[in-house]
Amino acid sequence: MTVLSGTGNTSEVGEGKNVSRNLPFHGLMERVVLDTSLFVNPDVRNSLGENPTEALSFFLSMASGINTHEFYMPPSTFQELLNFVDKDRIDGELMIVLRQKPPKKHELRCPAVLLYELIEDMRDRVNRGLRVAESAVRATEKKKIDEIIQDMRKKYREALREGIIDSKEDVDLLLLAMELDALLVTADQGLIKWAEKFGIRWLIPGKFRDYLDAVAKRSRELTQSSEA
Repeated sequence: MTVLSGTGNTSEVGEGKNVSRNLPFHGLMERVVLDTSLFVNPDVRNSLGENPTEALSFFLSMASGINTHEFYMPPSTFQELLNFVDKDRIDGELMIVLRQKPPKKHELRCPAVLLYELIEDMRDRVNRGLRVAESAVRATEKKKIDEIIQDMRKKYREALREGIIDSKEDVDLLLLAMELDALLVTADQGLIKWAEKFGIRWLIPGKFRDYLDAVAKRSRELTQSSEA
C-alpha cells in the first residue's frame, strides 16, 4: 500500500499505479469509478452518511463543486444502487455529477494469461467447495442438521466467493476502470485483487471521504487561482 498526502489528508491507494500528488490541472480530468459498496456497506459509508440515501446525497453535493474530477458508475451498478436509496430524496440535477457509462465490452482487450489464472482459481475453489461439503456430511453424526447447514453455507461462501469477481456488476466496474484509466473505489476484495492484475489504481471506501475532501480543496484552490 502507498499513502497519498495531497493536501493534508491521507488516503490508502492500491499499488497498481501511483496516484499523483498533484491533482489534474489545465483540463486534465482525473476519472473515478465508484462501486455500490461505497454507499451501501455500513462499515465504509459512515463518513458520508448514516444510510445509503444520505451517503449518496452528500457525495453528489460535494462532487458537484469539484471541477478536476469526473465520477463514473456502470449502469448495472447504478441500478443496483437504486435498490438501496430513496430516489425521491435524491436531487435529480445532482445526479448529472455521477456519470453512467457501460464499458466497451466488444473493444477492450484482456491479457490471455488472466483467463488461465481465472480458470485455475475456479478449479481450486470448486475443489475447496467439495471438501467443505464432504466435511459437512461427516459431521452429521455429531451435530444437528441446522447447525451443519449454517456452518457449511458460511464455509462454502468463503471457499467459492471471497476474493473473486463473481457478478456482471463486478466485471463492468473492472472493465470501465480499465477503459477510462480511472481510480476504482471499492471494498470488494475480489475486485481489488483483479484490479491489481490489470494495473488499475484502487482506493478503499473507508478513505474516500479524505480523498474527496482533498480534491474538493484542491479544486477550489485552482478555481481561485484562475480567477485571480
